[in-house]
Amino acid sequence: MNIQIFGRNKCFDTKKAERYFKERRIKYQLIDLPRIGMSRRELESVRAAVGLDALIDEKAPDCDLIKYMASDADRFERLLEYPDNIRTPVVRNGRQATVGYRPEVWKNWE
Repeated sequence: MNIQIFGRNKCFDTKKAERYFKERRIKYQLIDLPRIGMSRRELESVRAAVGLDALIDEKAPDCDLIKYMASDADRFERLLEYPDNIRTPVVRNGRQATVGYRPEVWKNWE
C-alpha cells in the first residue's frame, strides 16, 4: 500500500487522516498541498477517481469563480494552478483516491 495524503498543515481533517493511518501503522507520505501542489498526472488520477466537483473546496476564496467557469478543462487548470482551492485531505492509494475524511473507504484499502 502506497498512501499519499495531500493536505494543509492547519486542516483538521488532514490531521485526522494522518492519525487514522498512524494508529494502524500504515506508512504514508504527507504532501503540503498549498506549498508543493499536485502534478498534472496526480490531479488527473484523483479527478478520475472522485470527479472534478468533489475536488473544489467550498470554503476556498475562488470557489464561486471555479464553479461558474465555462468548461471542466478551465476548472481543472484553475485547480492545478491554485491548489489551495482543492478540498483536503486528498488521500491516494495507487489509482484509488478520496477527498475529505473518509475512513469507511480507507478501511477497505487495508
